[in-house]
Amino acid sequence: MEHKRQRVQFGWVCLKARKKGPDVWVLRYRENLPDGSKKRRSVAIGTAEEFPTESQARKAALSWLFSMNAEASSGTTVSFGAVIQRYLAEEIPERASTASRYRCWLKNHVEPKWRDYPIEQIKPLLVEDWLKRLNLAPKSKSHLKNLMRVLFNAAMRWELIPYQHNPMSLVRVKDSSKRQREPKALSVDEFRRVLENIPEPFRTMCIVAMCLGLRVSEILGLRWNAIDWEGLRLAVRQAYVYGKQGDVKTQASHRWMPLDRSLAEKLRQHKARLAPPVKSEDWVFANPETRKPYWPGRIQENWLVPAAEKAGIGRIGWHTFRHSHSTLLHALGVNLKVQQELLRHADVRTTMNIYTQAVPSALREANSKVVRLVLPAQVA
Repeated sequence: MEHKRQRVQFGWVCLKARKKGPDVWVLRYRENLPDGSKKRRSVAIGTAEEFPTESQARKAALSWLFSMNAEASSGTTVSFGAVIQRYLAEEIPERASTASRYRCWLKNHVEPKWRDYPIEQIKPLLVEDWLKRLNLAPKSKSHLKNLMRVLFNAAMRWELIPYQHNPMSLVRVKDSSKRQREPKALSVDEFRRVLENIPEPFRTMCIVAMCLGLRVSEILGLRWNAIDWEGLRLAVRQAYVYGKQGDVKTQASHRWMPLDRSLAEKLRQHKARLAPPVKSEDWVFANPETRKPYWPGRIQENWLVPAAEKAGIGRIGWHTFRHSHSTLLHALGVNLKVQQELLRHADVRTTMNIYTQAVPSALREANSKVVRLVLPAQVA
């Protein structure tokens, strides 16, 4: 089935030199005239000082072009590819890990299939049939469906299609809430066996992950000034994802975490091993060659996976420690509200929240139970 390409012109951006003053970014495009002909147009978007990169200039140009044609576009065919390009320019999530996943799904799945379709011809049953044919896990198909819903919401907000009930909400994905595999959770004995084959400083990183249930991005985002040694607590303030410092996953993830004395001592030992001087604003787990946090994927493939295989456990990842922490809390009989606050889940359903606000003493007691299991005297 062939579709005509969209008639909305996105044009192209180029840098125009000026004899005086900074160079100017110019948007060049073709305007569709009533008689069917086209006329070349151009408009200055801003100076190179305002928009240092072409990407920034392109984003400004898209906003201007869509605004200019808002009235005319009501009767104009717009391709889904045009919607995708504007979404990438203006609304891709700021969090690096989320943005990376979205770009991957758009590039590998959504664009190849839907970019040339007029948006009004993308119907729920077509999308549902497409998702059924994809060789992906149900959870991944559900993520793709949600991304399509986000794109349609954006198109409605930009007035490219009429305001209406989002058609993507009608798309069904079978077994989207079911896991194909249960997440791996390590027992205390399995964790100790894994540690035997992991060197420092990655060993301490694993201990922090297991004892506090932090995401690896949050561990890498720790700085020494986030640790209150006297108050025995640790502040989770930021994350480090794909080589960039950013915010933590959710607002609920911002929290002072209780720091058991045994775990605090492990961190002191790690600090003592570092080359002096160690500054308060330094990363806790920094590569000595770059002075920036390590890449977690490399640690996982070079150390975690081989260590787990040697221990006869099978493949594990960083998130395995978070699942294991949650499992230990549950096994110790910690009430669900305390579990939710220690794991810092934003959605109460994630930890089956049915209790009232947990008090700090309960958080500290629950966390210490886990640490004492994970860090007996023989774990040096």
